[in-house]
Amino acid sequence: MSTLAWLSVAVFLIAYVFIATERIHRVAAALGGAGIMLLIHASDAKAAFFSPHAGIDWNVIFLLLGMMVIVGVLKETGVFEYLAIWAAKRARGRPFRLMALLVVITAIASALLDNVTTVLLIAPVTILVCERLALAPAPFLIAEAMASNIGGAATLVGDPPNIIIASRGGLTFNDFLVHMAPMIVILMVVFLALCRLIFARYLKYDAELASAVMSLDEREALADRRLLVQSLAVLALVMAAFVLHPVLHYEPSVVALLGAGALVAVTKITTTRALSEVEWPTLVFFAGLFVMVGGLVETGVIDRLSHVAGDATAGRPEAAMFGLLGVSAVLSAIVDNIPYVATMSPVVEEVIQVEGARGPARALWWALAFGADLGGNATAVGAAANVVVLGVAARNRTPISFWQFTRYGLVVTVVTVALVVPYLWLRYLA
Repeated sequence: MSTLAWLSVAVFLIAYVFIATERIHRVAAALGGAGIMLLIHASDAKAAFFSPHAGIDWNVIFLLLGMMVIVGVLKETGVFEYLAIWAAKRARGRPFRLMALLVVITAIASALLDNVTTVLLIAPVTILVCERLALAPAPFLIAEAMASNIGGAATLVGDPPNIIIASRGGLTFNDFLVHMAPMIVILMVVFLALCRLIFARYLKYDAELASAVMSLDEREALADRRLLVQSLAVLALVMAAFVLHPVLHYEPSVVALLGAGALVAVTKITTTRALSEVEWPTLVFFAGLFVMVGGLVETGVIDRLSHVAGDATAGRPEAAMFGLLGVSAVLSAIVDNIPYVATMSPVVEEVIQVEGARGPARALWWALAFGADLGGNATAVGAAANVVVLGVAARNRTPISFWQFTRYGLVVTVVTVALVVPYLWLRYLA
């Protein structure tokens, strides 16, 4: 690699250490790293702001912005308090039942929508219900972020890397249902068992608080029913447009912005009030992270790593499949999985063309999808949903540190990726 490539690696690693150790604020670390990448010409303004592969992913930024505005308006209605009481009563105040309920809802919603939108909607409910039952919200939020990444892997629209893989590999929505969804159901069952194990010390049942919650009437929490009807109508249209993306061809970011604009226009909520609920530090952190990763893409670092992996396993379908699974999981834990998949997809396509489009070679797409989607659970910055959850937690004064998330994420990632190995073997090689 060139000197510039090594410099870009050094900048990224130093920024990553600052983010991981929290010696300085993660936003400052990301912006500082992005600034240095531009300063040393590892990237430039054209790449950083306009490149679809090496720049800021504006679809992610504006999707978050639009959904944050919609969620902010929804907060004014009291609907999150309503849902919090409803969930607590359905779980009868039992912490693990509550966690299981929220995790399953998150996983299913992430498969139908996208994982970022799902955690934005479910996180406020989680924080409120935890307050009611005097539970630490961090384990619940961490579990939901991981469930969103696992559940999102089941469908073409659930996780952005899947869309890239489908486009490059000529795969359909039904292909993902057939090849990914069955294993995702198994992984969710295992994940629920892991939640019971790794979060056990936080799941303390308080009979008195549970009894108090059971006596509440959730309907009393609804503060503004007119605003609720307006908000739910707009949200339903937004969700429908997400699901109908293959037909309507509107990007989720466009749908979210249109929904946010319509909601502010038809309600009495002022623009200032709506924008005050936006988590600007999270959006800025994403922008900095995208520019840093873009520097690695522009200098050829990620491309080099991808080709080394491809060359090392050429002609050996078993090694290619499991090597790709492992490398994808590791790299997606460190860098955002969107630019990684965008860079790795052409390499996989080339290997498939050499090996033939049938049999084990074709299964490389599923190894890439499983590795990229599940690897995002390993660290706090491995997936967009993780970063959003950390931002929501910080805004609600229940901060989650990088290592608090990562020490659980590593366990979940190792277990889920390990379980995918026999699935790939039995289905495509045995």
